[in-house]
Amino acid sequence: MAAPGRGRHKVFLGMAAGVGKTYRMLQEGHAEAEAGRDVVIGYLEPHDRPATSAQAAGLEVVPRRRVVHGAIELQELDVDAVLARAPELCLIDELAHTNAAGSERPKRHEDVAVVLSAGIDVFSTVNVQHLESLNDQIADLTATRVRETFPDAVLRDADEVVLVDLTPEALIARLRRGEVYPAERIEAALRGFFKIEQLASLREVALRQAAEVVEARRRVPGAVVPDARREDRIARTAGPQSVGERCLALVQPHLGAQRVVRRAWRSARRLGAELDLLYVPAPGRPPTPAEQEALDALRRLASVLGAHLLVEPGDDLVAVCRRVADERGTTYLLLGVPDPPRGLRRLRPSLLDRLVVALPGIDVRVVADRARR
Repeated sequence: MAAPGRGRHKVFLGMAAGVGKTYRMLQEGHAEAEAGRDVVIGYLEPHDRPATSAQAAGLEVVPRRRVVHGAIELQELDVDAVLARAPELCLIDELAHTNAAGSERPKRHEDVAVVLSAGIDVFSTVNVQHLESLNDQIADLTATRVRETFPDAVLRDADEVVLVDLTPEALIARLRRGEVYPAERIEAALRGFFKIEQLASLREVALRQAAEVVEARRRVPGAVVPDARREDRIARTAGPQSVGERCLALVQPHLGAQRVVRRAWRSARRLGAELDLLYVPAPGRPPTPAEQEALDALRRLASVLGAHLLVEPGDDLVAVCRRVADERGTTYLLLGVPDPPRGLRRLRPSLLDRLVVALPGIDVRVVADRARR
């Protein structure tokens, strides 16, 4: 929620390009201007869609910042110009955008945070597939790895999230009419990202994400929650937030661990719990260069998601896990699919069995690796 003196952030969330997020943001920007507020466009990406460009008419546009990258000139949001203009409300498209090399901040959501901290309200747009914690799930659904992501905390901390919904059939009809991409890109889009079964899955993800945001609001007394029947906002007083839950995820320094972390983080969010990540290296053995690279990547991901990475050397993973769980008050343990035992290890209890015995009263969940199917 917005702190005193901080601007309010409203995010228009969609399942895919073309559902109408930017158009809706501009509509509401006009409504705010007609109500007497000082509104400007900080950054708009109309994607050569005439209806979107037309909807922007009549709103003041803050000039963009030009960035020369090699032989290419790029245009970015000019945060300093927005701050100097000091509007009441600034419309900023494409929240997950990565800024050009050499920019003061690497990501647009960081630019938005600066604008909000200056007391300026912001309307912004983003598609659900850019959420960091959904990166693996989206790759499973679409066979495409999304490279531009943004922290879930940005959406979680927004003052309002508006789902801009459209059925897959209606979106494909828009695409065929040339309202989403130019004619030369339509057939490729229909064969790729815009397959109806993929859009249906993305829509389900977007609907679930919006529902989770609403549920999180309800757990906070006095939070502002969008009414499902009307689009104005109403204040609701909810029951007390869940207490006592804490998740612990076991990780190893390899790329597959990021899937475990993202799934664990989403489980923790649904429980209203904190998330700890635990890596147990052998004592005295330095990591290999590949392991160090993967460990650094885990630290970065933990930082983005707001999890806590613990590195606790030990000869017995189960014993270390039990000690850490006691110290941290863990109630849920998550781990990836253990490697099948080989040789004499097949005669011993499995890691999963040992954890269940060693951690009575703690729920243990194995995170499926769909890439193995």
